[in-house]
Amino acid sequence: MNSKIDRRITEILNKAEDRVPVSREEAMTLMGVQLHTRACYAIMEAANRLSRAQFGNKGENHYHIGLNVEPCPMDCLFCSLTRKAGIFKEKIEFPLDQVVAWAKQAEQHGADGLNLMTTGTYPFARLLEVGRLLKTETAVPLVANTRDINHREGEALLEAGFVGAYHAVRLGEGRDTPFDREKRIRTIQVFRDVGLLWMNCVEPVGPEHADDEIVDLMLLARDFGAVYSGVMRRINFPGSPMERFGMISELEMARLVAISRLVMGDVPKAHCTHEPHTASLMAGANLFFPEVGSSPRDGHADTEKGRGTGIETCQHMQREMEWEPSLPSNCFGDSAPRKTE
Repeated sequence: MNSKIDRRITEILNKAEDRVPVSREEAMTLMGVQLHTRACYAIMEAANRLSRAQFGNKGENHYHIGLNVEPCPMDCLFCSLTRKAGIFKEKIEFPLDQVVAWAKQAEQHGADGLNLMTTGTYPFARLLEVGRLLKTETAVPLVANTRDINHREGEALLEAGFVGAYHAVRLGEGRDTPFDREKRIRTIQVFRDVGLLWMNCVEPVGPEHADDEIVDLMLLARDFGAVYSGVMRRINFPGSPMERFGMISELEMARLVAISRLVMGDVPKAHCTHEPHTASLMAGANLFFPEVGSSPRDGHADTEKGRGTGIETCQHMQREMEWEPSLPSNCFGDSAPRKTE
């Protein structure tokens, strides 16, 4: 293990802990720090201290409900729910009574938010219908995870009971996906304009992604005021066209989570990692996503029967790392959505 930490790294860490914005050049310097070095663990320690001070040791859990499965024609290369992946041959929409049961289960176990995910061609009107129903059935804040939208549709989400929306400019956008990066960013601006909280993650990270590409998305999250950001690694489903690149380890994900946390400074209300694991809880992450229903990382229609981690397991991991999930949410408690002027 390296015995010394470069003075430049120490200066950046001190700056970040004082919540002075880290520059792009400084973020790139941190990205150059290798695993299994004293400097790497110093980055994780600084991010951990920053999050515990800023988030008050709150462990957040935003319950992911995937509403439907289909051979999606968008054909994003990293997604198991696509036509090209060939895993799912027919459309499946989980019944409303099942969705309500999942939502009530989440509420019973103290979930801080409900993240409703749909595939690219799921009818927007149907998402609004589900939102209106859940708004009457639970008190858990609703977050939409859907396609690019316009201002009228953003207002409709608010009227249906949603308080926020998850939306990411993915790594490889326009290359590994059919979507336009600038259109994704315009949708984020729509959320800000209409008063929806914007949730984000740098994803899906793989070994092939360059440092500058990753840093650009960290800075995007900060500059557009994400309620939370963080890092999710790409999971290679069997037969994935991305399998040839391999996957990053959980330790590497923790390193990236820490750098992302320091870049975000005093902007976020939480910091996420996915899939749930303990290493990142020592590196600035405090937010997990328990999962049921469809998942773009799974070959099971209901990820609860596959890769998905249940809320009780997530909460147990957090408590073992001395994050307390029973505390009030930082993301929604005092973060009423406001329109930008």
